[in-house]
Amino acid sequence: MGWWLVLAVLLFLACAALLIAEVFIPSGGILSILSMGCLIGGLIIFFKHNTTMGIVGITVSLVMIPAVLVSAYRILPDSKFGKKVFLAPPKRQMGDAIPDTDQLKDMLGALGSVTTPLRPVGMADFDGIRIECVSESGFIENDSSIRVIKVEGTQLTVRVIDEA
Repeated sequence: MGWWLVLAVLLFLACAALLIAEVFIPSGGILSILSMGCLIGGLIIFFKHNTTMGIVGITVSLVMIPAVLVSAYRILPDSKFGKKVFLAPPKRQMGDAIPDTDQLKDMLGALGSVTTPLRPVGMADFDGIRIECVSESGFIENDSSIRVIKVEGTQLTVRVIDEA
């Protein structure tokens, strides 16, 4: 193997290193352009040696480039730089959203009172817990007594309790 082929392999390795650097260093695409220059230079050397080496070089580059980019992007969120760049996922507080489905299943048959008119959707209070509900049939006025008759996913369906 001549020193030209060693140079072509080194250009391929430089291409991979520059692609990884592009992920971690914001360069505005300069590192990508340099990486593609290394790749093209390596391919030219391989094709000048013989056509078979050039085709092998293209095949290697078609596998190497996506593999290097996927690896770099998998490493990025765990790196020191990635932890500074990416936002942390929000931490859920108790009662900040619709309760989980398993908590709602326990509410079947629960009694509560309407806090905002149900037209047919509104808020109801069940022992101090405010939850969005859907009325079974039409409008339900404020302060009406209701009962949960159906739980479907995260939706509570309620019915007015006759006070007579």
